[in-house]
Amino acid sequence: MSKPPKRPAAGLPDKETLLAFLRAAGSAEKTDIARHFGLKGGERRALREMIRELEAEGALGKRGRKGLSPAGDLPPVGVADVVERDVDGDFYVRLVEASDDAPRAVLMPDRSGKTGPAPGMGDRLLVRFSKGEDGWEARLIKRLDSGANKVLGVVRKSNREVRVEPVDRRSKDVLVIAPLLAEGLKDGDLVVAAIEKGEHRYGPKRGKVLETIGREDDPRAASLIAIAAHNVPMGFSEAVEREAEDQELPSLKGREDLRELPLITIDPADARDHDDAVYAHRDEDPKNEGGWVVWVAIADVAAYVRPGTALDREARDKGNSTYFPDRVEPMLPERLSNGLCSLKAGENRACMAVRMVFDKEGRKVGHKFVRGLMRSHAKLSYEQAQAAVDGQTDDVTGPIMEAILYPLWNAYRTMLKGRIKRSPLQIESAERRIRMAPDGGIASIEARVSLEAHRLIEEMMVQANVCAAETLEQKKTPLIYRVHEASSQEKLFNLADFLQTIGIPWTKGEPATTKRFNKLLDQTRGGPHAEVVNEVVLRTQMQAIYSPENVGHFGLNLDRYAHFTSPIRRYSDLIVHRGLIRALGFGKDGLTDREITELPSIAEQVTTTERRSMAAERDAMDRYVAAFLQDRVGATFRGRITGVTRFGLFVRLEETGADGLAPVSSLGGEYFTHDDRTHALVGSRTGVRWTLGRSVEVKLVEATPATGGLLFEMLSDPDPRDPNAPAPRLGMRGRGDGPPTRGKGRPGGPKPRGGKPSGGLKGVRKGKRR
Repeated sequence: MSKPPKRPAAGLPDKETLLAFLRAAGSAEKTDIARHFGLKGGERRALREMIRELEAEGALGKRGRKGLSPAGDLPPVGVADVVERDVDGDFYVRLVEASDDAPRAVLMPDRSGKTGPAPGMGDRLLVRFSKGEDGWEARLIKRLDSGANKVLGVVRKSNREVRVEPVDRRSKDVLVIAPLLAEGLKDGDLVVAAIEKGEHRYGPKRGKVLETIGREDDPRAASLIAIAAHNVPMGFSEAVEREAEDQELPSLKGREDLRELPLITIDPADARDHDDAVYAHRDEDPKNEGGWVVWVAIADVAAYVRPGTALDREARDKGNSTYFPDRVEPMLPERLSNGLCSLKAGENRACMAVRMVFDKEGRKVGHKFVRGLMRSHAKLSYEQAQAAVDGQTDDVTGPIMEAILYPLWNAYRTMLKGRIKRSPLQIESAERRIRMAPDGGIASIEARVSLEAHRLIEEMMVQANVCAAETLEQKKTPLIYRVHEASSQEKLFNLADFLQTIGIPWTKGEPATTKRFNKLLDQTRGGPHAEVVNEVVLRTQMQAIYSPENVGHFGLNLDRYAHFTSPIRRYSDLIVHRGLIRALGFGKDGLTDREITELPSIAEQVTTTERRSMAAERDAMDRYVAAFLQDRVGATFRGRITGVTRFGLFVRLEETGADGLAPVSSLGGEYFTHDDRTHALVGSRTGVRWTLGRSVEVKLVEATPATGGLLFEMLSDPDPRDPNAPAPRLGMRGRGDGPPTRGKGRPGGPKPRGGKPSGGLKGVRKGKRR
């Protein structure tokens, strides 16, 4: 988005003023508009109504998922793909995040004198748009190596030809490799191939292999494909590795000696780094009887990764670490992430620590940050710590029960009183864990168990994050917040429509609050609709992002929140650490003036890299699951409908949590229409229904590890017609003449090519992405 016009006086703008702002800004989200005009409360509701009117009038269009722009306009600068070439040889580009009515623009010749290859079909470019006499024009700023003309795929060899079949289920780009270019390729090779420029009027496109990245049958193929498909940066440059190797442990100079404080780490059993440690004891202040002091110490990454260094530039580019079942692509080199910045038991480590004080009701009554040198007194897993508190100690936990573990649990149970009063969102998200076998294969897929030890660490980290945001605000130091907006009115209306189908009232006009959501979850917990209601509420939530502007964190029900506790693996936390160093005078390696001016772009960058990692992790999980189930094709499974689309039903298996598609052709012998209001497929002749959340039995027909795709045949019968629904319309084209059958249709039919299913429920990973 380009620089917006000067902020006007607060107040709801008229339509022309709003459109003028969007023309100058290029595009903006509703929250950006409300913030620009200083709108609050009822004015924000009036703004949403005005936007709906402008959309209905055709004056506004969508740009991306949430952006708004004047219909038919293009931004001053944008990312575009070369999509067409006319008979005169001119290339045309289209904005990547374009609305349906967005115009194309002719790519004007580059007269800058720069050298380099000319843009071609499929290239992705950063361009400057302008309105010419004959329409929109685009001038090249720079080419973006985005892989828009590349295909990640598997080599398939036959007697006739060599093909590259894409691993992306949404891609149609099967490439044929010329014999001279196919030498050395083997069937099953995982490759990155480029689409050759030129006309492809008949048959498959032509391509050439740029890189072989592995083998389809390699146990690590799933993560390799995900890394390549999502352009997750791998490894480190020589300069970064050299800088990391040159780092040494800081001395006590300028630091508080915390080595006698019995801090311990509690992490997953397979944790690759340890960036937080905790300790608690009773508050000895007589004015705070029954209160607790809780220490949270975090690895002092800022002491090693300084602004302007190669380490810093590469960490910012990566944005965060990316975790897969078999490997991790870390944000920092191993010398730091697994060495100097990992709080290993018995070893001196530089840290940033916060001392928090809570009263007997769990309210935080004070806190103080220190920059120190610590020594972890023990390394525990969640399971190990929980077992000890439950009475099963071992050689490590036994000696520290009285002095460390019992005080930690007692402090947490006091903090829990405050958390219950705050009432953060209590969504229970089913999460699966893949256990790898020693040979690199998959040993098992099992549900992650939520322990009290998990919740203890989570609450202590949340409170430390709150302290960081509060301190930086008090010191008037800019920061990057972790923000989470309340659900949109549209999402709440969709939730109400769904709840009506299962007989649960939800008043559309009432504002969303965490207490209201929690009441709904409590009302359905343990009942037949518990799982689907839990996930529909999850789907109703907005996504959390990073921003220099604070709008609070709806899910945690907090007014201010910033990520502070994981600087080893999140660049956002490193920025917050630098802010605290600057604000509290802890050294010369704090936030720089330049970084302060760059906070908006840094926030956007780390939000983007987080989404990239989440998508890569999810895709890898899908592929691992497909590989695990490949030997069970033909088996039957119990599952639940988690998404309803016009082309079929998405089903999640109870046993593994795997998601797959039951195509509409496997649902019976009649034509089904998609009712997006009730999230159901409805038989046009008989009115039978397939509804969101329904428990079903399916047969696994196909499992494709390369794409992560699972295909099911429906074995269950549909629900009978809703007696309150209108009578089915007769005479429509059907899929058969008889009554609905039990999965007689041949699995196949249309497969999804992108887009989200109505009511589709994708699992959300827990952990430290709050």
